[in-house]
Amino acid sequence: MSDPASDPENARRERLWHTLEQLLALPAAELRPTLDRAAQLIGDILRADKVDVFVLEPQTQTLVALGVSDTPMGRQQKRLGLDRLQLANRGRVVEVFETGKPWHTGHQDEDPEELPGIKFGLGIRSAIAAAIELGGVRRGVLECSSAQPDFFSLDDLRFVETVARWLGMVAHRAELVEQLTRSAAEQGRRAAADELITVFAHDMGNHLFSLRTRIELIHKRAERENATNYLRDALAASRVLEALTRLTSDLLDVGRLDQGLFALRSQPVDLVRLVEEVAAAATSPRTEVQRRGPEELVVVADPERLRQALSNLVANALKHSPAGLPVVVEALRQVRDDGTWAVLIVSDQGPGIAPHLLPRLFERFSRGPGSSGLGLGLYLARQIAIAHGGTLEVHSAPGKGARFELAFPVDREALPGVVR
Repeated sequence: MSDPASDPENARRERLWHTLEQLLALPAAELRPTLDRAAQLIGDILRADKVDVFVLEPQTQTLVALGVSDTPMGRQQKRLGLDRLQLANRGRVVEVFETGKPWHTGHQDEDPEELPGIKFGLGIRSAIAAAIELGGVRRGVLECSSAQPDFFSLDDLRFVETVARWLGMVAHRAELVEQLTRSAAEQGRRAAADELITVFAHDMGNHLFSLRTRIELIHKRAERENATNYLRDALAASRVLEALTRLTSDLLDVGRLDQGLFALRSQPVDLVRLVEEVAAAATSPRTEVQRRGPEELVVVADPERLRQALSNLVANALKHSPAGLPVVVEALRQVRDDGTWAVLIVSDQGPGIAPHLLPRLFERFSRGPGSSGLGLGLYLARQIAIAHGGTLEVHSAPGKGARFELAFPVDREALPGVVR
C-alpha cells in the first residue's frame, strides 16, 4: 500500500492548504504590501508566470494591480502599463469584475475579446480569474497567468475562487487597519495643533492688550494736538487691532469647545437691535449690509455669542459678495410643529458654494478656494447655534449666492411679552 504522503495529489492538496494558512496569517498592516505578499504566495503554489490582485480605483474607474507577483512577466506588465486596466477598455479581467463570474482559458491568445497587450505584449496563453469582494462589495479581481497553453486546471480555478474569498477578507482587514491608523494619526495631529493654537491665542491676547493700550495713548495724544494724520492712523490701527482680537477670541473659543468650557450667559435680548448693530458695523463703501425684519423680536439667549455668530456669518458673506450688491440680514419668528423659533438669515449674491464643499463647510479649519481666513467662523457660528439648542444650515447653488439660516427655540414662558 502506498504512503498517502507520497501521493502527488495529496502533496499538492497539502501545499494548497498551507498556502491558504499563510494567506490568513498575513499581517493586516498596509494594503499594498499585504496584496504583494499574497500574489507571491499564490504564484509560487500555482507556478504561475504572473499573479495580480486588482482593486478598483473608483475615481478613475480603473482596476489597479495593487498586488503583483515579482516575476519577469509581472515586471513586464508594469513596464507596459498593463497593471492599470480601465473599465471602459473592456477585456476579460474587466468582465470578471463586472459579472462576478470566474474565468478559465488555456488559449487566451486566440480570444478575440481579450486586449492585444495581454495576448501579445505579455504573451499570456492561460489564465484563471475570480472576483474579489471586500466587505460584501465586489471590489477587484484575482488573476493568475501563464505563458504556457492549457496550464491551469479546473481544480486550480476552484482554488483561486476560494483564495479570492479569503483574500477579500485579508484585504478588507488591511484597509480597516489603514483607516484606523490614518484616523489615529489625524487625531494626534489635530490634538497637537489645537494645543499649539490655544497657547498661541493666550500669548497673543497678552500682546494685544499692551498694543491696545499704546494705540489708545497715541489716539488721545493725536486728539489733544489735533494731529489729523496721526489720528487717522490710530483709528486704522484700532480697526486692525479689533480684527486680531476677534481672531484670537475665535481661537480661544475653539479650545473652550474642546474642553467643554463653552458656556452661555442667557438673558433677554432684542434680535432686531442686535442685527442693526452688526449691520451698521459691517457696512462699508464697497458693500452695504441691509437689515430686514419686524420692529422688535425679544428672545432669551446669550447676546455676545449671537453677536459673534452673526458677525462671522456677515463677514463670510462680505468676502464673497460682488462690489455694489448688498448683503441682507433678516431676523424673523417662525412657528413650527415643535414650538416657536427665532431665525437669523444672512444672504449674499456671490458665486455660491460648490457642492463638493458643502459637506465640510462647518468643520474646523475648513476653507474654500481663495479663502484667506483660518476656517473658524462658520464652525463657531454652528457651535453657538447648537449651544442655543438650534441649528445653522446653508442653502446655496453655484452662481446663485448663499443663504445661511441660524435658528433656535424661543423661550416664550420666560418672556410672555414677546411680540407675536
